[in-house]
Amino acid sequence: MMLFITGGSGSGKSAYAEQTVFFLSEKKDIKKYYLATMQATDRESLEKVNRHRRLRSGKHFITIEQPTDIQNSLYKMQRGEKVVLLECISNLTANEMFSGENPKSEAWVVEKVIREVEALKNEATHLVAVSSNVFEDGTEYDAGAMQYIRAMGKIHRRLAAMADQVTELAVGIPIHIKQPKGGKL
Repeated sequence: MMLFITGGSGSGKSAYAEQTVFFLSEKKDIKKYYLATMQATDRESLEKVNRHRRLRSGKHFITIEQPTDIQNSLYKMQRGEKVVLLECISNLTANEMFSGENPKSEAWVVEKVIREVEALKNEATHLVAVSSNVFEDGTEYDAGAMQYIRAMGKIHRRLAAMADQVTELAVGIPIHIKQPKGGKL
């Protein structure tokens, strides 16, 4: 089963995603993987990475830091049942698009991210994918940032279509946009 969780900055999406992982893994001895995609490139991002590390400390996640090429994380996971928390698609997309000397094309990034998320979905018992809503400020950006925003829109639509459940967090409240047959988890 795949769950796609989105929301704005500070909406509670990360905490909700972790709660969902614990719910999905509580009945079995199932491995819990935290696939972290954020790259610490400055003081602010390093503080955020360290905050997330502290928050998941003692929660028995097996953390894999994989800022690009998330399909490679599969080689670092054990066989058997597993729940994978992918945090987060917006960082992954930026990393894929802007790594290297020149930005990658929107189409290339969309296809790569979707292909690799599909690979994770196929290998995991449950995949919980988190992404930030980057569409609401109404500001016009430079061409590179607009390419990223367009790619995120396409990725979000495709992930929502792939997912069994889609949830948006608004002020800490989960709003279930798409639910699996039989109701939400």
